[in-house]
Amino acid sequence: MAKNILEATFMKDFIKVTHDMWHKGWHERNGGNVSYRLTTEEVDKYVDTNSGSRSVELFRAIPELSCEVFLVTSAGKYFRNIILDPEENLGIIEIDEMGKSYRIWWGFLDNGLPTSELPAHLLSHASRMKATDGQCRVVLHSHTTNLIALSNVLKLDTATFTRTLWQMHTECIVVFPDGIGVLPWMMPGSDEIGEATAELMKTHSLVLWPFHGLFSTGVTLDEAFGLIDTAESAAEIMVKSLAMGGAKQTITKSQLLALATTFGVTPLDGIL
Repeated sequence: MAKNILEATFMKDFIKVTHDMWHKGWHERNGGNVSYRLTTEEVDKYVDTNSGSRSVELFRAIPELSCEVFLVTSAGKYFRNIILDPEENLGIIEIDEMGKSYRIWWGFLDNGLPTSELPAHLLSHASRMKATDGQCRVVLHSHTTNLIALSNVLKLDTATFTRTLWQMHTECIVVFPDGIGVLPWMMPGSDEIGEATAELMKTHSLVLWPFHGLFSTGVTLDEAFGLIDTAESAAEIMVKSLAMGGAKQTITKSQLLALATTFGVTPLDGIL
């Protein structure tokens, strides 16, 4: 008999991080989504992996994700309710051997489905798996208030956003030396924004959707959450500085380079 999946470490960690994200104010209403790539060994003892309640065709084939398993937030559901009823608000899916469809193993009660932004998640997973030699397992999408605010006032390019955030807070260049990739505004949930996000994920662990929110990736839930928290904190500092008349001084280029040397990170080319 399968064990209670709510006792699984991966499930407890997932529920905790989504609740923390809601408390941060990053997930109003049904905003935002999360996906966590699991191993079959992690899931086997909790669900019957030889059967699936439903099979759903993917938007396009992603052979790189053949037979991969994901814990994903549901479409149209509220983060604040995940802790109350995980089985309604989350689900576990397995991509088929051809990467063309997925089976639902658990969750998504009442004919629910994964987030409408599943294309961006799956393509980002494929991109980050390749970039990190298979280590990256988490994709988080949050409606980060201050980063969205900055997308209304800063030039919408990777160099401007990355340099601005690095200059706001000493730890930023250390935490995300690969910078923050910035897209133009695109239709959420579309194949196009998924493809564009995955392209930036080849070189960035953070990608900003202007006027919408942030995509963050990591090996663990904590790492991906920490990336969002750090970038959003730096954005908040910038927003407050603008409200006080604008920054009179920031971390200099030479200081940023010294930080990179001291902490053994390589800053994204073209920023400094």
